Amino acid sequence: MVLKKNWQKLSATIVSIIILLLLIAMSIVLGYTGISIKTAIQSFTDYNGSNQHVIITTVRLPRAMIAAAVGACLAMAGVIMQTLTKNPLAAPEILGTNAGAGFAVVLAVTLFHVSGLQAFAWISFAGAAVATAGVYVISSVGREGLTPMKLTLAGAAIAALFSSFTQGLLSINDAALEQVLFWLAGSVQGRKLEILQSILPYMIAGWVIALIFASKMNVLAMGEDVAKGLGLKTGLVKIVSGLLVIFLAGSAVAVAGPIGFIGIVVPHISRKIIGIDHRWLLPFSGILGGILLLAADIAARYVIMPQEVPVGVMTAIIGVPFFIYIARRGFNGR
Repeated sequence: MVLKKNWQKLSATIVSIIILLLLIAMSIVLGYTGISIKTAIQSFTDYNGSNQHVIITTVRLPRAMIAAAVGACLAMAGVIMQTLTKNPLAAPEILGTNAGAGFAVVLAVTLFHVSGLQAFAWISFAGAAVATAGVYVISSVGREGLTPMKLTLAGAAIAALFSSFTQGLLSINDAALEQVLFWLAGSVQGRKLEILQSILPYMIAGWVIALIFASKMNVLAMGEDVAKGLGLKTGLVKIVSGLLVIFLAGSAVAVAGPIGFIGIVVPHISRKIIGIDHRWLLPFSGILGGILLLAADIAARYVIMPQEVPVGVMTAIIGVPFFIYIARRGFNGR
């Protein structure tokens, strides 16, 4: 019976990987400039410097790889947060990650006149890390220590605070608004492969550590008292989980800006397909997150062609109805 279930999970994972690879290929050939599959293959096997080959190697391929990596990070961060907070609506936004990153970028543009996506990436990563660390410090204060409810409330408070600061800065600085508005909407358009390469070590570290701690998250998901009774060092697991959220969500925001709802939607779909075992749930959610963000990015190219809709808008269109459904049904995903 166990063997049969594992085979089903493995089959679902293999199918999802195939779909992910197909969407990466579609992301390379589809868009305002139509490119044939033959031309796409030749750009890797027999590069000739033509306009289409340049578009593939410098625009389409980096965009596809960034979308897949960012989607994976956001989805895995969502799984970890929902396990940690016992909240079915938890996502990176709940720890103020997106709000902290956005505020850091706007502050840098307003006070120090920083410009360029490369600079935005590192500044937003630092802002995301500071915001998430701040939430953990605040929610750890008190006799009971770190609890899911305190973590959720502290995250909501920090997110609201940083969002208010951001809006205040933007309202008094039109230049900053013009520079960061598209970034704040969340997008993988125009991102260079160098940005992903500089952040990729943090993403990989997050993926690897998450898989190592997957079995411990299974125990933590049983409840605080049960986990302690089984000898789990819950404090250590919570701290590592918080660091994972910083690595995963912070990296994603640093590369693509604050993209919402991937971290809410994907974990619930994954649990329905693969189950609640984090050893399967985390990698499968990562693959599914990449699939969802790639599909949203491809769709964003055609909505108002020749212009493009930021992919963050597309994920919101997908995610809001799902969010309302979960809230109304009280779906706990476990």
